[in-house]
Amino acid sequence: MTDKRQDDYAHCLAALRDTDRDRYLACLLAPPEKRGSLAALYAFNAEIARVRDVVREALPGEIRLQWWRDLLEGGAGGDAMANPLAAALVACVKEHSLPVAVLTDMIEARIFDLYNDPMESRASLEGYAGETASALIQLASLILDPQNAPKSAEAAGHAGVAQTIAGTLLMLPIHRRRGQVYLPADLLAATGLTPEALLAGSDKAAAGRAVEAFVGLGRDHLAKARAANGISPANRPAFLPVALVSPILAAAEKAGAAALDRSLQPPQWRRQWWMWRALRRGPF
Repeated sequence: MTDKRQDDYAHCLAALRDTDRDRYLACLLAPPEKRGSLAALYAFNAEIARVRDVVREALPGEIRLQWWRDLLEGGAGGDAMANPLAAALVACVKEHSLPVAVLTDMIEARIFDLYNDPMESRASLEGYAGETASALIQLASLILDPQNAPKSAEAAGHAGVAQTIAGTLLMLPIHRRRGQVYLPADLLAATGLTPEALLAGSDKAAAGRAVEAFVGLGRDHLAKARAANGISPANRPAFLPVALVSPILAAAEKAGAAALDRSLQPPQWRRQWWMWRALRRGPF
């Protein structure tokens, strides 16, 4: 590996410590020879996931996302390689023969984050999760153990949906302040809650039922991921962040409607312990 690539990968790992602490730890728990590539992939994911946080309007956000799409499709200018994250991502894709179409689909899915359109249905949520969290797990598996990665594709699919549900529950207070509704409209309707009432926090009883139903959906996908299994020992680091899902779902169930107003994020030391334990016992 060239010194330039090593430096770019090191930059990604350092950046990840600030942008996604859990996946930063997952990199540290992965084999040393895989850390740089995983860091590049995860830092790219963190970059496109936080676009809504760094732009005030949707159009500049779409332009930022388009820049990454152009990079992956070979349309970015030569100066793009001066960006260490961009250079590391391109190197990672080439080194591990990662499917560019999956990465560009991840970018496309993130356009939803830039707007305040409600999530239409559970199927829409599962599709969004499949192109973001699930795809990220499977791409990490291709880096870690490409020979056995296909065996864990079904587990990655369900685990990514469960992870997205847990992440949505953590982000509920922030999403409400932004006017965003990620809880599916059909789930809200089944529990007697409207998107407007969710944002206003005006119907605590219905909000509690919606949170409970959403937790149930997350547990259903987590159970399906556990049943699918197929995770090789070498691929286990790709699933480490999924170890946080079950405790977050339990905290949300206990909080009920209060999850709309306060953070459910467990302390860092607990998250580190759960991931370390998952490396040895498995993420489910």
